[in-house]
Amino acid sequence: MEKNYFVHPNALVESDDIGAKTRIWAFAHVLKNVKIGEDCNLCDYVFVESGVTIGNRVTIKNGISLWEGLEVEDDVFLGPNAVFTNDMFPRSKRHSGNFLGTKLQKGASVGANATILCGITLGKYCLVGAGSVVTKSVPDFALVTGNPAKIKYWVAKTGEKLIFDKSNKAADSEGNKYEFIPDDKFGSVKEI
Repeated sequence: MEKNYFVHPNALVESDDIGAKTRIWAFAHVLKNVKIGEDCNLCDYVFVESGVTIGNRVTIKNGISLWEGLEVEDDVFLGPNAVFTNDMFPRSKRHSGNFLGTKLQKGASVGANATILCGITLGKYCLVGAGSVVTKSVPDFALVTGNPAKIKYWVAKTGEKLIFDKSNKAADSEGNKYEFIPDDKFGSVKEI
């Protein structure tokens, strides 16, 4: 059966559940029982452990390991050397097998060298700044930075900063519209 995706000759791919037009580059290693969607790009030195699911149009830059329990939805961007975990109390030679799942929702972007602790969700179209350490779930459309990462402001699908008017409405340069919903903590943003 002819493959409709590309695997570099120096990559090791043990899964055949890979969508059309996906590209897997040199020195990447994809284990069995991994599902990768269409039109993804896995750059050099990416490791994907069994049990990981990757959606469509996902970009995974160089030097990233994705561990069991990670679910990556469509249109996610992972910057170079981003770090993911799946065990809150790791010990050598002692594996509980109770890995905490982590979910990256549609359109989320993680900057270079950011660390994402397990058991959390990165919301739709959120942005995690380079070098940040994310210890808690990130709401949709939030930009977080720092250690530990905290919300700095809200961003559009396009990545630009949202500026809300007096009625808590905003629009981005592509005409998408958003509403800020205040609450006791940080508030939230939804597309309208």
